[in-house]
Amino acid sequence: MPVRLVWTSRVAPWRMAPLRLAPYTGSESRAEPALNSIRPMIPLLLAAGILLGGNGLQGTLIALRGAQEGFAPSTIGVMGTFYFAGFLLGCLAITRIMKSVGHVRSFAALAAIASASTLVLVLAIDPVVWSGIRFVSGFCFAGLFTVMESWLNSGVSNESRARVLAVYRMVDIGSVTGAQFIIPVVGADGFAIFAIMSILITLSLVPVSLGDRSNPVAPDAVKLDFVRVWRISPLGCIGCIAVGVTNSAFRTLSPVYAEQLGMSVTDVVTFISVGIIGGAVMQYPLGYLSDRWDRRLTLLLTTMVALAAALALVLFAGSRPLTNFALVFVFGSFAMPLFSLCAAHANDRAGKGDFVVVNAALMLFYSFGAIGGPLAASWSMQRFGPSGLFGFMVVIYVIFILIILYRMLARSGVPAERRGRFIALLRTSPMFARLTGRRDGRGKS
Repeated sequence: MPVRLVWTSRVAPWRMAPLRLAPYTGSESRAEPALNSIRPMIPLLLAAGILLGGNGLQGTLIALRGAQEGFAPSTIGVMGTFYFAGFLLGCLAITRIMKSVGHVRSFAALAAIASASTLVLVLAIDPVVWSGIRFVSGFCFAGLFTVMESWLNSGVSNESRARVLAVYRMVDIGSVTGAQFIIPVVGADGFAIFAIMSILITLSLVPVSLGDRSNPVAPDAVKLDFVRVWRISPLGCIGCIAVGVTNSAFRTLSPVYAEQLGMSVTDVVTFISVGIIGGAVMQYPLGYLSDRWDRRLTLLLTTMVALAAALALVLFAGSRPLTNFALVFVFGSFAMPLFSLCAAHANDRAGKGDFVVVNAALMLFYSFGAIGGPLAASWSMQRFGPSGLFGFMVVIYVIFILIILYRMLARSGVPAERRGRFIALLRTSPMFARLTGRRDGRGKS
C-alpha cells in the first residue's frame, strides 16, 4: 500500500517534530481544497446568518407586536412601505459609502445604526416613530447585505463559487426560519425580544471584525438602465414588480393575518416559516422545468398555482391552523420562486455581458413593487378582514396571468439552445448577481 508522510505537530519544522506513516487514499486531496475554499468565507457567512435571522425576526415582530398594540393593518402596511423605500435607497447609496470608507467601516456603521434603532422601537411605541425606524432599518440592511455579498464576491474563487452560494442559501433559509421561533420562546411583548434583536445585529460585527483582516476594493456601482432592460424583457420587468407587490405584502402582513385569525404566537411564526420553506423546496424543481420548457409557460403555470392557493386561503382556510399551514406551504412553494423565474426569462432575452446589469435592474423593479405592496394589501385587509390579504394577491396574479398570455401571443419564445440555466436569486442586494459569477445572458461564466 502506498504511504505518505503526514506532519503531526504544530511546532516549527526546524524543531524536528515526529512524523508518522499513514495510508494514502487520495480523498484528502479532494476534500481539503473544498474546505479550504470555504474556510476564509466562514466569518462572513456567520455574520450573514446573524443578520438574515435578525432582519427576518424584526419584520415578523413589528407586525405581530404592532397588531397587539392595536395598530391598524393599514398602519402596519405603511411601516412595510417605509422599510422597502429605505431598502431601495440603501441599494442605490451603499456603493458610494463603501468607496468612501471601505467595507469594514461601512459594515460597522450600518450595523451600529441598525442595532440602536432596534432599541428605539421599544422605547417609543408609536406608529410614526416605528415607520421612521423601519425606513432606517431598510436602508441599513440593504447596505449590510450589499457589503457582505460584495466581500464574498471578492474573496471567492470561480472554482468554489457554487459551494459558497449553496452554503449562503442554506444560511439564508435556516437563519430566517429559525429566528422566527425566538418570538414564541421569549414572547412578543416586553423589552426582551427587542434586546435580543439588537444583540443579534451587534454580534454580526464580531466575525467581520476579527475573522478577516482584508478590506477589498469597493466595487463599481452597478449601471442602471431601466429603459434598456424594459426593452429587453417587458414581461420580466412587469413580473418582478408584481412579485415585489405580492411577496412584500406577504412578508409584512402575514403575521397580522394569522394574529387576526386568533392563532397563537407559535402558530403565527409557523405559518410564516412554512411559506418560506415551501419557496425553498420548490425553487429548483421549477427552475429545472423552466430550463426545458418555454419559461413563460412555467411562469404561467407557477402563477396559476400561486393564485389557486391564495384563493383557497380566502375561501376555505377559515381559522383552522393546520389548513392554513398546508395552503400557505403550497402558496409559498409557487409564489416565492416567481422572482427567479422572471429573472431567468429576462436573461434569456439579454445579450452577452448583460447579466449583472439586467439583474440589478430587476432587483430594483422588485423594490418598486415592494414599496406599494404592503400599503395596498393593508387597505384590502382593512376593508375585507384578514382574508383581504390573499384576496389582494388573487387580483395581482390574475392581472399578471393576463399579461403573460398577451406576451406569449405577441412574441415567440426563446429557442432552447439560447436559454441559459436557471439560477435561484436571493433578493438581498443587487450584488447577488455578481456573486453568482455569471457574466453573460446564456448561463456561462
